[in-house]
Amino acid sequence: MLVVEDNALNIKLFCDLLNAHGHETQPVTDSREALEAARAFRPDLVITDIQLPYVTGIELMQQLRADAELAHVPIMAVTAYSAQGDDERIRAAGAQAYVSKPISVVRFAETVDELLAAGPVGHESGGPNHGAAPIQA
Repeated sequence: MLVVEDNALNIKLFCDLLNAHGHETQPVTDSREALEAARAFRPDLVITDIQLPYVTGIELMQQLRADAELAHVPIMAVTAYSAQGDDERIRAAGAQAYVSKPISVVRFAETVDELLAAGPVGHESGGPNHGAAPIQA
């Protein structure tokens, strides 16, 4: 799993939690490197903060969806700021799920499991969110 987060404590928490559940993680703290890291790592899931410097989480999700090699990878967005309309904006950018900070460790792990169980995103069979887990606030 590719984990894109600029906060050192959060990225450690996310990666430690995922590793404890048997997942291999690739942390990225500079969003400008995230797309290349995803191409090299070939993740089964991308977890990204929304409020990132340089390349925002929304922009990163759009880049992933536009990349032929990565468009099928499910995306889970994480944000500390949830305002009215964020669900639609985050879904439109390509996320299959969304969790708010501070995260519930249980909900975070459940959402990851749901996204992995849903499998790759199938553009050809119903759009970028086909077969995806619902967005969770």
